[in-house]
Amino acid sequence: MAHDAIPHFHNDAGVRAIGIPAKKLMCIGARPPQDHPHVFLDMGGDDEIVCPYCSTLYRYRPDLHGQDSDPPGCAWTPDAEDAMVAADFVDNASQ
Repeated sequence: MAHDAIPHFHNDAGVRAIGIPAKKLMCIGARPPQDHPHVFLDMGGDDEIVCPYCSTLYRYRPDLHGQDSDPPGCAWTPDAEDAMVAADFVDNASQ
């Protein structure tokens, strides 16, 4: 069911608003390990939503598709390096 996955977005650039191709998303703030708690957001009948942690405004853009965003490059997919950095951060914080 990968086609039903909720897309994840980051705002490393610190922009005020990000256009995205979905009304349901997960905001992580900055990429790990500087991320905030990962929060799932649902626009419902609206076309905008603000992340309660980082105040990024997400705008639904039906002209965008897949991993597109405006500005480009805001979609986030965890990879092995991100997972290792996050795990190291958690391990070090618990010591």
